[in-house]
Amino acid sequence: MLTWCIFLPLITAAILILIPSGWKGLIKSVSVIGALLTFIVSVNLAIDYHKDAGDIEGTDATTVLKDAQETILGGVDLKVDHKGAEFRKVAYPPAASKSFNPEQYAAAKEAVRAFASSETAADEVEKAWKRALELEYALHAPATKHLRYTELAPWISLFNVNYFLAVDGLSLPLVWLTALLSLLCLVYSWNTEKGTKGYYILFLLLETGLLGVFCALDFFLFYVFWEVVLLPMYFLIGIWGGKNRLYAAIKFFIYTLVGSVVMLICMLVLYYTSEPNTFNLLSLMTVVPGGEWFSYGLQWWLFLGLFVGFAIKVPVFPFHTWLPDAHVEAPTAVSVMLAGILLKMGGYGLFRISYTMLPDAAASNFFIALLAILGMINIVYGAFCALAQKDFKRLVAYSSVSHMGYVLLGLAALTYYGVNGAALQMFNHGVSSAMMFLLVGVVYDRAHHRDLTRFGGLGLQMPWYTGVATVGFFASLGLPGLNGFISEAMCFLGAWGGNEQVSLVASEVGTHGIASRWIVVVSLLGVILTACYILWTIQRVFLGQIKNEEYKKFPDLSFREVFALAPLGALCVILGVWPKILIDFMDGTLTTMTDVVRSVIGN
Repeated sequence: MLTWCIFLPLITAAILILIPSGWKGLIKSVSVIGALLTFIVSVNLAIDYHKDAGDIEGTDATTVLKDAQETILGGVDLKVDHKGAEFRKVAYPPAASKSFNPEQYAAAKEAVRAFASSETAADEVEKAWKRALELEYALHAPATKHLRYTELAPWISLFNVNYFLAVDGLSLPLVWLTALLSLLCLVYSWNTEKGTKGYYILFLLLETGLLGVFCALDFFLFYVFWEVVLLPMYFLIGIWGGKNRLYAAIKFFIYTLVGSVVMLICMLVLYYTSEPNTFNLLSLMTVVPGGEWFSYGLQWWLFLGLFVGFAIKVPVFPFHTWLPDAHVEAPTAVSVMLAGILLKMGGYGLFRISYTMLPDAAASNFFIALLAILGMINIVYGAFCALAQKDFKRLVAYSSVSHMGYVLLGLAALTYYGVNGAALQMFNHGVSSAMMFLLVGVVYDRAHHRDLTRFGGLGLQMPWYTGVATVGFFASLGLPGLNGFISEAMCFLGAWGGNEQVSLVASEVGTHGIASRWIVVVSLLGVILTACYILWTIQRVFLGQIKNEEYKKFPDLSFREVFALAPLGALCVILGVWPKILIDFMDGTLTTMTDVVRSVIGN
């Protein structure tokens, strides 16, 4: 199912290659159908996720990993049954220790070779045992119990790279959101006439890369999908963007590539310093925290390197400067995907890789302070920058910088409220920011400018647009009853220490454990500033008298625009009134992740 979900857009793009460029209507129709099928598959995945394992037998990670172990060991000659206690006693670490230390690993390797049926078979037995041991480590990873729709197959055997896919309560909502926004954006782009075939092919390739990032559990595969996203986004901005599109595209490419190179170095360090050498994220989640193969100092540098790679994508101050330029020059639909999904890749990487794989570094006072302070800067600085903008789209871009700061603040708190709030904020911001950029695109298509000082009175001419825009703007503001409120509130409560476990932001940050709730207090200024720039924007765009006679000719929302905006507006209301739907979906996965990191505190 996951393979179909990821590669349906790519298959659709391949079909588009065969269609003549002049058949633009057919190109658009086929693209939308492919995106619709992908969305339907993602909906089925979400519906079936919480079914009992017996109802979707063979898709939970535990079953798939054990079956893979049996297949690997069944392919070599052993003197004993590899399922027997005698073999397991020497081949795998005891449950209490979860992983071998270097001395135990060397002893286990020699013991396993002794089980080979002949001396010539010993090398093959050792290779098979290493692959089986890697899967044994993966079985011990706490995250494994929440994974569904697991697919595992060898890919590049020489380097032990596997085609390993699965989703859980953290990744599946982002998969669903990616499929939804892609469908809406392809419909919204129906009026695209310049290079239609290339535009839709690149957009579908972008969707495949994004879906792959959220499903991959092999670090090498994760990195491949991560890089797949880079090229289509570069060309979509560079070819179909505004007048400064080349500058914005190159800046985006360079920033993202630097982050990717840093992440690649960290990935290779993890591979070559683990035993057995593995890219399996679940296995590394067990091996790395053990501290036998990875010293605290190495964990610290790995966490810092991965943080830089992910922070550029979030984006975190001071790595944020590529974002406003990319947004301003990108076509509306590309801006929607950029704000709605691409920024979430960085946050997802922090959740999936940095925190669960390197908990000792994540729970250190230094990184708690770093993330909390950077989150505070993002929130306040981004809001101040948004307040100063006259370009409608640049204002929304800086609001994204501000709102992603809540993710860092909640994640740094390491409380259940904070971490759940951070994950919920990623999803909610994906909905509200996507809606905001679509709203900007609607008025730009009519006025052909984004200067806020030249608007005014559009509420009189476009009442339906004004009503829908009000929902989007107030969702971004964080009005109670709309989706932005609950996630921001949970981040603040978690950072302050709003549940049974005191937040590490409040109790651990600072010298000698001095309470640092000032970070939360300063961050609250972002709420006030957000209200200022949102309300001021509504006043400048929709209220007062119409300033330009041309504006009296503006048509209200078309069917195409309603189709793109209505689902996002509905989600803003539904998740604001009943956030329990998404919170319950993510809670098990996020609680396990939080427990993993908090378990190392004080050790």
